Amino acid sequence: MATSSRSTTQQHLHRDLLGARAITDELFQIVREDALYERPIAERHRILFYVGHLEAFDWNLFRDWLFVRPMETSAFDKLFAFGIDPVGGGLPEDQPEDWPSLPEVREYIGSLRARIDEALEDGDFSSPGMDGRAQAETLLQVAMEHRLMHAETLAYMLHRLPYERKIRQVQTATTEDQVENGLIEIPAGRATLGLPRGTVQFGWDNEFETLAVDVPRFRIQKYMVSNAEFLTFLEDGGYEAREFWSAEDWQWKQQNEICHPAFWKRDGRCWLYRGMFEEQPLPLNWPVYASHAEASAYAQWSKQALPTEAQWHRAAYGTPQGEAREYPWGDAAPSASFGNFDFARWDPVPVNAHPANESAFGVAGLLGNGWEWTSTVFGPFPGFAAFPFYPGYSANFFDNRHYVMKGGSSRTASRLLRRSFRNWFQPHYPYVYVGFRCVSE
Repeated sequence: MATSSRSTTQQHLHRDLLGARAITDELFQIVREDALYERPIAERHRILFYVGHLEAFDWNLFRDWLFVRPMETSAFDKLFAFGIDPVGGGLPEDQPEDWPSLPEVREYIGSLRARIDEALEDGDFSSPGMDGRAQAETLLQVAMEHRLMHAETLAYMLHRLPYERKIRQVQTATTEDQVENGLIEIPAGRATLGLPRGTVQFGWDNEFETLAVDVPRFRIQKYMVSNAEFLTFLEDGGYEAREFWSAEDWQWKQQNEICHPAFWKRDGRCWLYRGMFEEQPLPLNWPVYASHAEASAYAQWSKQALPTEAQWHRAAYGTPQGEAREYPWGDAAPSASFGNFDFARWDPVPVNAHPANESAFGVAGLLGNGWEWTSTVFGPFPGFAAFPFYPGYSANFFDNRHYVMKGGSSRTASRLLRRSFRNWFQPHYPYVYVGFRCVSE
């Protein structure tokens, strides 16, 4: 065995990667084994794909860009390499029998983990010196954060599984109370998005470089829009009023017979909420989770708008003094006292549940409890350069058909709560843990 040349940082990152593995392993364990070949969301692969994908991604990444020793390949390396994000049709048509058996997939995973861990322990990297260490650390960060992001996207996929196909997990109940969602005035000022090139902090390619935006004065809702507020829109005929929807959004709504949020269910004259493990009466003070199309229609109905990425950023991180905070509440690291994130719960909590999670301007609940839509189309900052080892991570979605989301949900890892992190989704995808708040002049 070679003498390890790993830095202390690499050792810590390898340990963190093992921790991320444990999180995704536990997530798959809530699925009953005979349900692993199901497809809970029509636009996505079957669950089994993701069982193999996480290891295949790590293996393909490290084998091609980090490890010095030649490594043999397998047909599974390609089979499990890439997920899908169909826009406007083109749903997958594969059948369960088209996929390998579960024992075969588990043997593949075990083999890859053993080879990855051995090579990481040896420090047998392809690029010596400082540049090699930096590349190893970057690739370890990529593997870890990729897995943690899937821990969230898999959760909302498993959310759609029938309850009998899952092993129920316990979570604490929440309380209902009145929430007054007033508008907070944000004075004109500058929002600096992104990260400077050369920073020691890890970021994905779309986080670079910095972009300074002068933001005029505006007003923004103190809290995310609640189920109660959205119910008023629905009961006022918002889903039947053509004037609140763009042409494309209206066509999507009509063709798919969308008449309420995907997390809601009508039971006679009552509304139920489809939680991860049980249905319950609609929690009125939880944030509504809705597609970008539905959020935009609500904003039109309320004579407001969705915030731009720069407006959201200014409301979250700006201060009256001009400097930006690391987090909305200040510079303290994320912890349970600040919000519903880092896999704290399977479902939301009330929009006002964490008073400490408040920006310098008094805007509350900006991190955790649900991502938040913006009106900004996902695109590159000036100076964007794709990762050479993952060129399609962002660039494949610079198609004017995806929108930036900011914030985080209950299933978002704390390391993804950094100020520069950007998430994105297409506007007609209603299954994500994402809500919104509105702005006005």
